[in-house]
Amino acid sequence: MQCREQKEGMDRMNAEQSPRFISNLTRNTLALIMAGGRGSRLKNLTTWRAKPAVPFGGKFRIIDFPLSNCINSGIRRIGVLTQYKSHSLNLHIQHGWGHLRGEFGEFVELLPAQQRVDEESWYAGTADSIYQNIDIIRDHNPDYVLILAGDHIYKMDYGAMLAKHVESEADLTIGCIEMPREEASAFGVMGVKDDMRIETFAEKPANPVPILGDEDHSLCSMGIYIFNKDFLFEKLIRDAETAGSSRDFGKDIIPDAIKNCRVFSYPFKNSVTGVQSYWRDVGTVDAFWAANQELIGVTPELNLYDTNWPIWTHQEQLPPAKFIFDEDERRGMAVDSMVSGGCIISGAAVHYSLLFSNVTVDDGSKIDLSVILPDVKIGKNCRITRAIIDKGCVIPDGMVIGENAKDDKANNFYISKNKIVLVTSDMLDQGLHHVG
Repeated sequence: MQCREQKEGMDRMNAEQSPRFISNLTRNTLALIMAGGRGSRLKNLTTWRAKPAVPFGGKFRIIDFPLSNCINSGIRRIGVLTQYKSHSLNLHIQHGWGHLRGEFGEFVELLPAQQRVDEESWYAGTADSIYQNIDIIRDHNPDYVLILAGDHIYKMDYGAMLAKHVESEADLTIGCIEMPREEASAFGVMGVKDDMRIETFAEKPANPVPILGDEDHSLCSMGIYIFNKDFLFEKLIRDAETAGSSRDFGKDIIPDAIKNCRVFSYPFKNSVTGVQSYWRDVGTVDAFWAANQELIGVTPELNLYDTNWPIWTHQEQLPPAKFIFDEDERRGMAVDSMVSGGCIISGAAVHYSLLFSNVTVDDGSKIDLSVILPDVKIGKNCRITRAIIDKGCVIPDGMVIGENAKDDKANNFYISKNKIVLVTSDMLDQGLHHVG
């Protein structure tokens, strides 16, 4: 009988050659998506929903991207950790992600904060959210645990990262991207050796360490971690027993692990060109608007039409978008825009905008450079520019948004640093609570 070390050595030698090797790794991996955060930097967009439940890209939710990455990577054992105002997130996952077959060992499992450790504690931090579900992880008995943030937009094959993790004989591997130093303070920043082994790690440092040979960029954590199961348990239990810990991966677990353990970074780059792959943190109103606007371009960096790596979601059965009237005074049209199913553009003009499902725009209205979320009704002769209109809003006839900051402030609309106007149903006095 081969010893474990011999078997692992042979597996590593075959890592880059055998698709079967990758499939075995993904089959023995449990993915845990941390989706419990509020995302307060998105302001009123997260008043009634968790950040991962925020609509994105015309018909998706943010959570659909890490979930789709798991499915497309061959990882079909997935837990979603929820906490803050998770009802719409729970509904979305139940409706859109219930197609996996339990008899084949496949599942998307909701893991709400439920005071499993004691009667007073909700999830106290990212590490604590995993620790409080340690008995569930043990029951699933994976070889590897893939921990993901539930609030980023990207497409990634986790199988390749798993193979590199095993090849490196790592205890922990962290997905990383290069960021401009002036933006890196919002992330965990690492310093690495030539073999990509991590030497230093600081969570949201005031003065981020630059990449060796590139003073303008820092190497930042994507919030993607691969742990060997037993190593994860050891670190979580020790952290839970450490007084004064903030129970956070970036602040506590990772800095402790790099002292004596094998912790490596995994650059998120195109394997052929070496160019950094698409990844967006849509955690602010400006970033959310910009990422949606990017999709309207002729050849956007994020290709939603890629049949080899589809983004899956719950999809209502809706009729096609409809554009009506072709008269000089009123012409229903959309140019350089994306318009989803169920929309009706009635004698109105839409330019450089993204309309989600079931949006109606009435006669004489003009929409420019805007993101209109589902179920919005825009009345007659409205003008909306550089705005985000939240789900379910009813914009009254003649309303002008995004042209005059004084008027927008008088209407209690939120205006971002880059002058993007956010409008929600609460701001319009159209009800305090909606599922969205």
